[in-house]
Amino acid sequence: MAGSAERGGDRWLALAGAGAAVVVAIFLAWLILLPHAGTSVNAAQAAYAAQALPAAQPEPVQPAPARQAARTAESVSAAVDRTWIARVGARTGIPERALQAYASAALVLQEQNPACRLGWTTLAAIGSIESGHASHGGARLSAAGTAEPPIMGPLLDGRDFAGIPDTDGGALDGDASWDRAVGPMQFIPETWARYGVDANGDGVADPQNIDDAALTAGRYLCASGGDLSTGPGWSAAVYSYNHSHEYVRSVLSQANSYAGLSAAAES
Repeated sequence: MAGSAERGGDRWLALAGAGAAVVVAIFLAWLILLPHAGTSVNAAQAAYAAQALPAAQPEPVQPAPARQAARTAESVSAAVDRTWIARVGARTGIPERALQAYASAALVLQEQNPACRLGWTTLAAIGSIESGHASHGGARLSAAGTAEPPIMGPLLDGRDFAGIPDTDGGALDGDASWDRAVGPMQFIPETWARYGVDANGDGVADPQNIDDAALTAGRYLCASGGDLSTGPGWSAAVYSYNHSHEYVRSVLSQANSYAGLSAAAES
């Protein structure tokens, strides 16, 4: 829980941060999205070498002022090739509406923060672990991308989980005493207040909406890790999302799986 592409058809192999201290190899697909209707969109493969996982929470980075997505939901959706979504969704098991949101967020961040180099596979891996792509508790995504019924995490009252006193008067999580993580990407209300963005242009930054949640998660990861094409940057970003080395390994494993399946779908 969060709290505490340019040229289609090309395939790139990038090694970053390799050296004697390298202990984990990350294989992630970085989606390059084309805005041209009917153009096949390929997933470029990037191999990243990661150094040891961070031993402590990285210093928080003050996020940039909230910005509206560079495109409306309709134009972003049009920019993500529907054939690619169907093919990769079928191969990976990611629901098409969720995959559209992860890919769209990667496209928007490529425009807004190109130095971050966040791949859609990392967002998809986090979405899978946090809520089963918005299926937790029997929820489903509407055509507009909103989780129905709303997804609420467990009460953070210090018993089974960390204690986080209420930060939003219950506005997002329905509890005025303790916080809960909310939505498909499981944001604590205080974190959502700092990073939440309206990605689909409907005038509301809604953590229950997969478009808003995926882009917000991307902004949070970029602010926490900087350049996610480096091993240290990637691992620090994911560790900031959930302060657990096991969580980082789980996201890594799932992202690797999606990268391999996506590459197979494109072959």
